[in-house]
Amino acid sequence: MNDNDIAFRTELKALILAAVDKDEPAGGLRDDEPWFGPESRLELDSLDALQISMAIQKRYGVRMPDSKDTRRALTSLLALAEHLHKHRSS
Repeated sequence: MNDNDIAFRTELKALILAAVDKDEPAGGLRDDEPWFGPESRLELDSLDALQISMAIQKRYGVRMPDSKDTRRALTSLLALAEHLHKHRSS
């Protein structure tokens, strides 16, 4: 992990939290922490997923259509960062 990756994930985390209008959980949001489901401290729902995908498209120009690939990308900060790296370079 290099400084660019860390800076990108920090920027991405801020974008996500702003898109869903939530504060970072106490102790910080881990890169691999789930955003949805019973283990999520963010407690995001399908509307939040839509807001995140719209913010991603606006900021990075990457469309996130409703698909299994998108659902996997929205599981955590790390998954989304990897998804964006893959799709921004192609």
